[in-house]
Amino acid sequence: MWGGCRLLPLLLLCGLCGGREPAPGAVTCGSVLKLLNTRHSVRLHSHEVKYGSGSGQQSVTGVEASDDANSYWRIRGKTDGSCQRGTPVKCGQAIRLTHVNTGKNLHTHHFPSPLSNNQEVSAFGDDGEGDDLDIWIVQCSGTHWEREDAVRFKHIGTEVFLSITGEQYGHPIRGQREVHGMPTANHHNYWKAMEGVFIKPSMDLTKHDEL
Repeated sequence: MWGGCRLLPLLLLCGLCGGREPAPGAVTCGSVLKLLNTRHSVRLHSHEVKYGSGSGQQSVTGVEASDDANSYWRIRGKTDGSCQRGTPVKCGQAIRLTHVNTGKNLHTHHFPSPLSNNQEVSAFGDDGEGDDLDIWIVQCSGTHWEREDAVRFKHIGTEVFLSITGEQYGHPIRGQREVHGMPTANHHNYWKAMEGVFIKPSMDLTKHDEL
């Protein structure tokens, strides 16, 4: 079982909630990070608020705040063991993005999103285990996903891109932006790695298995 909730105290001890940006380098497997939509300047976010329509699963949104602990996601392989900790993520690699505080995976499926009627994006599963609709391809131009580069995430199962076009929710998540899937690659679906813990192969993780 993957205990996402146990990671937050470690992140706080590392001083990450103050909005520190990473040094240049590749994004690696096992890293925990925030993702910024470069067009709308909001970070990918989730929380224990379910959609009132569509799937009724846990909602995924975009938030402007850089210091919200509910915006941390862990980089994992398509399957356990397929993404060794500290290994740079390759362009074209299949990954899962697991929400740290709730242990649910970034997910999409054929439900309409509530505001724009694009494809709903949700957080799904328990303790990091969901299904095949949790898998995304990292699209970038080089060999590896570099932290300073804007990348796209294309969903394997439905071939949509993780996107934001600016629609804002009202109560109870007023001001947060809708996150959805779009069938075309455009300027609404670029994302950049921001604050986080970036795992290196030389790090001793024996005392921090929750990473």
